[in-house]
Amino acid sequence: MPPSATLATKIKVQLKLSIARLRMVQQRDEALSKTQRRAMAQLLEVGKIDSARIRVENIIRSDITIELYEILELYCELLLARAGLLEAPTCDPGLEEAVKSIIYAAPKTEIKELQQVRILLCEKFGKDFALTAADNSDGKVSEKVVKKLSVTPPREELVIGYLEEIARAYGVNWPNKPKDLGDAPDYLDIDDDNPSGGQAQKIIEPSLPADSKEAQEREDLSRATPPRSLGPESPLHVNLPSPSTDNPRPRVTLNSVELKPSKKMADAGIAKKKDEQKGGTGGGIPDLDELSARFAALKRL
Repeated sequence: MPPSATLATKIKVQLKLSIARLRMVQQRDEALSKTQRRAMAQLLEVGKIDSARIRVENIIRSDITIELYEILELYCELLLARAGLLEAPTCDPGLEEAVKSIIYAAPKTEIKELQQVRILLCEKFGKDFALTAADNSDGKVSEKVVKKLSVTPPREELVIGYLEEIARAYGVNWPNKPKDLGDAPDYLDIDDDNPSGGQAQKIIEPSLPADSKEAQEREDLSRATPPRSLGPESPLHVNLPSPSTDNPRPRVTLNSVELKPSKKMADAGIAKKKDEQKGGTGGGIPDLDELSARFAALKRL
């Protein structure tokens, strides 16, 4: 007849089975959690926020359970690696936290193999040791295990954090945030008391060295005068901005000064209207030669 297996050998066998079962349950719960997260994203997308707040607690509890199983798996691997110390009649101080944490947590899990490990450990180290571990009267059970087995509801900050993370992962705009258009350029200095909408905005031009080529060109342009031929008959024109609810009567302004036609421009416009009424050619479309001549005259100015 083969010799009966010792208690330590039985514990080693059940530890191996427990590790395999814990890993399988973790994979199952992680797959289920992904499906639940996708459902939460759909609820957020259709605006069912209250329903999502309640159901997301199941996801939080599932994640806590997965973390608990990871800790218990590490404790089982620790006991398996130090199986030689289980031969002693008393629990080794280096194994006390792992042994008591398994005894404390095993009845609160669905892992039957882990519950068998608990029964064998209680038989190995005695009834008093098992009662102390089950009640955690000496505080030797891991604090992480105790915390993750608590039944307190999750904090509001944790619930909101989960919902925001799920929305970000699945591309859902929740909570509704305006699109970030970036900061205004440094050279724009918009006065809050004088908002835009047809009104002038102060533009701060970047300073340049006085002897640079760009500074010289800018100074020449500031001193230049517009061509006299710039008028109603010129091909150059400025389109007015479109009206909006904030600015129903837009005006073209330059440095807070409204652009108005000069007396010569107004007289030319009146003369043009008279020519059109008389059937003259002043209002007709100029041909290619006339346009070329105008542009050549503009270049000579």
